[in-house]
Amino acid sequence: MPGSEKTTIYINHLYIMSKIYHLDAPNAGRIEKKYLTKAIDSGYISTFGPFVGQFEKKFAKFLGAKKAVALQSGTAALHMSLLEAGIGDGDEVIVPCLTFVATVNPVLYVGAKPVLADVSPDTWNIQPEEIESHITTKTKAIIPVHLFGTCCDMGRIMEIAQKYNLVVIEDSTESLGVSFKGKQTGMFGNFGCFSFNGNKLITTGGGGMIVSEDEKKIEHIRFLINQAADKNRSYYHPEIGFNYRMTNIEAALGLAQLERINSFLDKKRKFTKIYQQILGVLPYVEFQKQYTQAQGARWLNCMVIKKKIDIDSFIRQLKKKNIQTRRIFLPVSEMPYLRGPARKYPNSYGIYKNGICLPSSTINSSDEIKEAALQVRETLEHFRQ
Repeated sequence: MPGSEKTTIYINHLYIMSKIYHLDAPNAGRIEKKYLTKAIDSGYISTFGPFVGQFEKKFAKFLGAKKAVALQSGTAALHMSLLEAGIGDGDEVIVPCLTFVATVNPVLYVGAKPVLADVSPDTWNIQPEEIESHITTKTKAIIPVHLFGTCCDMGRIMEIAQKYNLVVIEDSTESLGVSFKGKQTGMFGNFGCFSFNGNKLITTGGGGMIVSEDEKKIEHIRFLINQAADKNRSYYHPEIGFNYRMTNIEAALGLAQLERINSFLDKKRKFTKIYQQILGVLPYVEFQKQYTQAQGARWLNCMVIKKKIDIDSFIRQLKKKNIQTRRIFLPVSEMPYLRGPARKYPNSYGIYKNGICLPSSTINSSDEIKEAALQVRETLEHFRQ
């Protein structure tokens, strides 16, 4: 039929343009429905039921941890870890300037002072040298953040912690499945904190987890998050407690997601290779680097554009092509209650200024990530401020 070829091309073009290249959407389907149905059919959908304990045990086994306790969020995990570590009024906790604000707020919840340190221009993670330079007699803890799924230099950080007798609480909310020298993130410090928010590698809708080798402390946290309720005396609470319990229906979703975690990790690693092959050839594009002893699985693939560009206009241009992106985290020193001069954190601000996070959700296929990367490159090569 005359013109049929043009029609086919046009239809294919519409098909491609109607696709959404997802940034961080959750990946849930048949297995998740099965587990959720089990939870609903059991009648246990709230904070009682068998799936919470099962999820904790399977998660601990995946990491190689002795104990794990499930909570309502990664923020709650950080809060409880600080509290259990005895951090409080007058104490200082060293945190990276480049992170999501949820890393820092729990320090304030316990009455301590967050001390901001700059990050490495290569890995975008807190620099060990910066940590040591900020230590005072009031310093009691360090919260290294494995940003976007690229791990910190935990060998050096643990050396510093031992030298100054500091608690280490790993913010592993973005780094599930990432290892350093064969050991998973979250397993180096006194506590490892994870998030199961809807945009994370695995999700429970919301939720979080603490892992530790100190079984006594984990059990005390378990007690505190259940309103510190005495099991042997009704409505008696010997300590100030919190309502931070994970629900049975959330844990059911988590168990389903754990069954798929290795396939998710494989996809994430494939996505990283695709982006580096297609965009890494551009002389003005830099990706977050990782240590040679690390095996990464980037939660989000992000890059810094080393040329004069209006990053917000660039993001809007990509949005027109259904390519979901977002800015790198705003340095927490910009928050009114954490205000600090940008000159003190040049690397954090440099990464933020021209940094962008690319589609990384596992609901994308490898072919779709390739398509997105090619469109990002084409747009970037022709983009003018």
